[in-house]
Amino acid sequence: MSYDRYVAICNPLHYTSIMTNEYCVKLVVFCWLTVFFIVVIDTSTILMLKFCRTNIIDHFFCDIVPLIKIACSGTQFVELEVSVLGPAVLLIPITIIIVSYVNIIVTILRIPSNISRQKAFSTCSSHLIVVSIFYWTMFCVYLVPKKGQSSTISKVLSLFYTVFTPFINPMIYSLRNKDIMKAVRETFLLNYILR
Repeated sequence: MSYDRYVAICNPLHYTSIMTNEYCVKLVVFCWLTVFFIVVIDTSTILMLKFCRTNIIDHFFCDIVPLIKIACSGTQFVELEVSVLGPAVLLIPITIIIVSYVNIIVTILRIPSNISRQKAFSTCSSHLIVVSIFYWTMFCVYLVPKKGQSSTISKVLSLFYTVFTPFINPMIYSLRNKDIMKAVRETFLLNYILR
């Protein structure tokens, strides 16, 4: 989405020639294949682990870090894989997003009209909010050293990127819709009057 916003704001006249259906399908297939290969690597390394103690994971879902904690075989290879793949999986997309938004902000600041600037910023704000929540919580769970982090904090942060972000995503994007904003205002006004 950040690349789509980048093309729409920085190259508006070329948008339809750049973001064709074929190009969008290629981007989606590339993302899916990348994630598929990462999951295959994760799964194959987890399958090498032996679990001889309890099979109860102290987490909301079967995440790799809690699995490493209950494994009784050597986990060095899996920990190395998490140390190598984790930062790459997080930092490559966030770098693309940051570079896209830096270019977008530079382009928006060059727009002479305040109204046009506000419109351009409003088209990006929803995506930035969702991306910020998603990546900051993932960053805290997977890249921040675990020594100062309790398992409860890790579980709560995991809920943010697995449940909370997808839950608020439609709400954040729909708040830009004028009809929905009008209905929300009317609902709150009606509730206020009825009290």
